[in-house]
Amino acid sequence: MIDLSILKNQRKSIVACFIAGMVLLAVVCMDIFAQNEKSKLQSRKSKLEKEIVETNSELEKTKKNKSANLNQIVLLNKKINKREELISAIEQEVGGIDQQINKLSDAIFLMSVNLKNLKDEYSRIVYSTYRNRGAYNKLMFIFSSQNFNQAYKRLKYLKQYTEYRKNQVKTINETRVQVAAKKLELENQKASKLNLKHTQERERNNLSAEKIQKNDKIRNLTSQEKKLLKKLRDNETALSKLQIAIEALVVAEIRKANEEKARKAATIADAEHKAKNETAKKTVNAKEDESFTEKPEPIASLGKAPKELKKPAEPSNNMSSTDEEIALSGSFANNKGRLPSPVDKGIVISSFGEHAHAEFQNIKIKNNGIDITSIPGSKARAIFEGEVSSIIFIANLNYVVIIRHGDYLSVYSNLKEVTVKKGDKVMTRETLGTVFTSPGESRSRLHFELWQGTVLLNPAGWINM
Repeated sequence: MIDLSILKNQRKSIVACFIAGMVLLAVVCMDIFAQNEKSKLQSRKSKLEKEIVETNSELEKTKKNKSANLNQIVLLNKKINKREELISAIEQEVGGIDQQINKLSDAIFLMSVNLKNLKDEYSRIVYSTYRNRGAYNKLMFIFSSQNFNQAYKRLKYLKQYTEYRKNQVKTINETRVQVAAKKLELENQKASKLNLKHTQERERNNLSAEKIQKNDKIRNLTSQEKKLLKKLRDNETALSKLQIAIEALVVAEIRKANEEKARKAATIADAEHKAKNETAKKTVNAKEDESFTEKPEPIASLGKAPKELKKPAEPSNNMSSTDEEIALSGSFANNKGRLPSPVDKGIVISSFGEHAHAEFQNIKIKNNGIDITSIPGSKARAIFEGEVSSIIFIANLNYVVIIRHGDYLSVYSNLKEVTVKKGDKVMTRETLGTVFTSPGESRSRLHFELWQGTVLLNPAGWINM
């Protein structure tokens, strides 16, 4: 008789195969998740590396100046911040690889244990088969059946068992290949971790060198403190004059719009008043025609303003008075975040609002807009269609072009020459003039502001740099 204990061994083998399949599924899911996280980190790292290269290129251009300047400090700060973010991203990627290595080690252990169980189970199957290898035993196993149906089932079982032995060998070989592949992957992950560690160490050395370079620049600027502070005061004075000029322009435009609205309201009210008087006269004439004997009553209210006249519109803070201007305001607002840069290939080196000076931390700088640096000879371009409201000249800011977009104003300062005039209609990206480059500097600098009536706006939320 064939040893029926092989039935139990077969069930154990099925369980072992199921466990192997679950382990493999878990490893595959883990790999997919890890690859997604790794892809995100590598994408972030590539972006940071690109930004560092661009900032470094800008910094190299500023080094052509004869003396250290504030732009170098700003660019060095930006470069240092990006370098620190890059080191942090590398640290996260190393941490992810560590987790991957641990999970791979666990998976290899479980798969190795399962492989051993499969081999042990297969040994028992081979031994059991060896004990019952004779054809006589197989025939006796079939002919000892109680009926034909049982004999058929036993014959079918022997065929299935033979096929199962073949599958068991296949499963063992596949598991062995998977274990070898995971071991290779583990070695690759360890090599990647080692490379990342070297990269991280190199970036830390670069960061240390950049901080030393920044401190040297700060020491150079500190020796020129009086000259720099005078330049800052002159710049603040120029910006104050610009703000006063813009506010005066806005107030004038608002007053003009309110007067136009009041005029329209008065015209409408006068028309309504005349219409009511005409109606009253027609009513009186009709009554006179109906009765000749009755003396008509004097119309005391004729010619006087009716009691239900509409009140004039309240003055508003908007500069738009026509349907065209209102539509332009709406179109400008709908393009928030998609407006083009006022300078091609520019980099923002001074942000909106109040912030500490790059060198003198006790000095606060208030910027009503943003400052954008670019190559010499760069052109200032309109960020949206509109009308040139004003062109003024301010010391330290040179020519200033103000464009009105309904209720909005875009302001382009520090132009050495302009190519438009007051009253011109301009289109999006149309050239307004050439940005000024200071003597001894290798970069031009545009000061840009954005207003909505009397309210200052942060251009960073509107422009797609």
